[in-house]
Amino acid sequence: MMRPARLAVGVVSAGRVGSVLGAALARAGHTVVAASGLSASSLARAERLLPDVPLLPPDETVRRADLVLLALPDDALEGMVRGLVATGSLRPGQIVVHTSGAHGIRVLDPAAEAGALPLALHPVMTFTGREEDLERLAACSIGVTAAEDDEAAWHVGEALTVEMGAEPVRIPDSARALYHAALAHGANHLMTLVADCADLLRQAGIGQSERLVAPLLSAALDNVLRHGDRALTGPVARGDLGTVRKHLAVLADRAPDVAPAYRALARRTVARSTAAGLLDTAAAKDLTELLDDPAEGHPDQ
Repeated sequence: MMRPARLAVGVVSAGRVGSVLGAALARAGHTVVAASGLSASSLARAERLLPDVPLLPPDETVRRADLVLLALPDDALEGMVRGLVATGSLRPGQIVVHTSGAHGIRVLDPAAEAGALPLALHPVMTFTGREEDLERLAACSIGVTAAEDDEAAWHVGEALTVEMGAEPVRIPDSARALYHAALAHGANHLMTLVADCADLLRQAGIGQSERLVAPLLSAALDNVLRHGDRALTGPVARGDLGTVRKHLAVLADRAPDVAPAYRALARRTVARSTAAGLLDTAAAKDLTELLDDPAEGHPDQ
């Protein structure tokens, strides 16, 4: 794999992702020459993870860099790229990398037109902005996107990823939207689901709810990653109509805000259990009718 030369790195901005990836690149032998950040948390994070790196405005940060790392919110990325081009901050030969999962490289078209090499490097992990994130990089993948016909650019993205300690996975630009939707659906909605689960247990008066469910949830995640739909279990996968009816009733009474999510996920479980051969068609039909009936679980019923 082609190894990039030692590069001067400019980080825009020193948020949770930018500060950690900047530190990872510095650990790999590159030099972080400047970073931008305005909030108190960004300043503290930069001082901790990027010590002695000057904090400058974005345009000055970019002018000093060979490798520009744009670690910005999705909606801020396009405006920043256009602004950097308009101010003449970008120059031919620079490598411009963004870390957004939602965008491919089209958002970097103005930078490419200015002569820069565009890359998207999206770490498939959540960040705390603390030192432990550097170690977590070693266990994660980074989605790499480059111009389809530019094999050299793909190699640069992959080499930078390996240098940071992660595993590169090629994500074609055309697949980027579905790729990000899949990750958000899995990770973000999993967090919501687990938090709802813990809240319901606390509402039932059960203490140490997180400790109670941690082994169950960890085993469920491990099982589905190993065995797919064959690992499905629980009342829906077993066709236990009476149990599901009780769940709908108690959720409607005690947690009406959670009940719609339970119904929606139960419908998906019916579909997946049926496709996997775990649930026969008659049981699937009965469950679907129960879940689709707005009167079921209504507190007045």
